[in-house]
Amino acid sequence: MTILKIGIAGYGIVGKRRCACIDHNPYLQLIAVCDQSFDGNGTLPEGVRYYKNYHNLLKEKLDVLIVCLTNDIASEVTVAGLELGLHVFCEKPPGRNVEDIIRVIQCEKKHLGCKLMYGFNHRYHESVRDALRLIQSGELGHIINMRGVYGKSKLITFNQPDWRIKREIAGGGVLLDQGIHMVDLMRLFAGEFTEVHSFISNGHWGYEVEDNAYALMRTADGIVGMLNSSATQWRHRFNLDINLERGSIILGGILSGTKSYGEETLTVVTVDHDHDNGDPREQLTRYNHDPSWEEEINRFADYILTNQPVNSGSSLDALNTMKLVYKIYYADPVWRNAYAIADPDESQL
Repeated sequence: MTILKIGIAGYGIVGKRRCACIDHNPYLQLIAVCDQSFDGNGTLPEGVRYYKNYHNLLKEKLDVLIVCLTNDIASEVTVAGLELGLHVFCEKPPGRNVEDIIRVIQCEKKHLGCKLMYGFNHRYHESVRDALRLIQSGELGHIINMRGVYGKSKLITFNQPDWRIKREIAGGGVLLDQGIHMVDLMRLFAGEFTEVHSFISNGHWGYEVEDNAYALMRTADGIVGMLNSSATQWRHRFNLDINLERGSIILGGILSGTKSYGEETLTVVTVDHDHDNGDPREQLTRYNHDPSWEEEINRFADYILTNQPVNSGSSLDALNTMKLVYKIYYADPVWRNAYAIADPDESQL
């Protein structure tokens, strides 16, 4: 049986969560980790070697590198892994800006034997997967519009490190850090948005990264998406309404480690236009388990072990999601000028 030897660069909350996923997969073995929080180099009680910097980690004999680092060095370490011939899984976002992911893709093209996948774990929540299957079935017709809200009460919550409010490290605020999940899901359901209008604000918390992003978007075939990514949502909220020709799909709440976004539900509304009068039949499903982290790593392992192309969470997915995030930034002329945001459509591979 083939066992893939894994290294994790960045052993904080997310790195340790990925470690648990590795432990549950018989084809994966964690060999070593690195994190700046370590005093030096050594061995953890379970026999895993640890290092203070990623250069020492990459001297290990690895097959796979998992990158759970800050936005400013995520792309640098991803490239370093690819250049060593490693398969790489990198958490979102892929970097601070579109240029970071473009540099990674340029490197990826030189190492076609390496699998590269990005961690958009919301795609693997059961409610999201059920919603996608229903949309793809065509049972409710084509999508008309979507309204999404993803909000938390602060830019830094649950004792997270403060790098998220530093533009030189993070690249952006709540939209790039959390709202990117909603952006990715809206792309997953509707395709690519070609027209974007927005307002971006840091008027409440006053950091040099945004605490609110409001976007109105449209695809080439007319699907309209409305989005609010917020760090002034005092009651944490995840909600996505998808309205189709013959009904609606409503994703409400999302299971998370903090449990602060409420119970995860999927409401399916089936419309009888002749008789409902605005009060149609609804079916609600409540989910009590979050398989997303484990399912995502298992999918990545399958891509490697079966030598199949990455078809969800690929570098192209990451690029297009980052481009849409930056289209939202760019569409607000005040924000664009204040922080010299480049037009992402002018970025070239």
